[in-house]
Amino acid sequence: MTRRSRSRLEPAEWYSIRPTRSLKPATYTCPICGYRLHAMSDHVLIAPEGDMSRRRHAHRECVAAANLPGRPAGRGLLSRLLGRS
Repeated sequence: MTRRSRSRLEPAEWYSIRPTRSLKPATYTCPICGYRLHAMSDHVLIAPEGDMSRRRHAHRECVAAANLPGRPAGRGLLSRLLGRS
């Protein structure tokens, strides 16, 4: 792996995290460790506060070690629509 200048993970209250893999021959820089990762490898997409326009590709191991806060627990959409507590 080649290290580049360390990019930074955008601070957020919580992150949406989902596994991904692509057939696209692209290379991304992990925002946590600064190392490159290939799109064809198993990795994850992390999105600050669920905003997919700010998503970043990261190594699974880096995200696990960073222990990022996940989506906050709360009432589900159906409960909110029905006005239930």
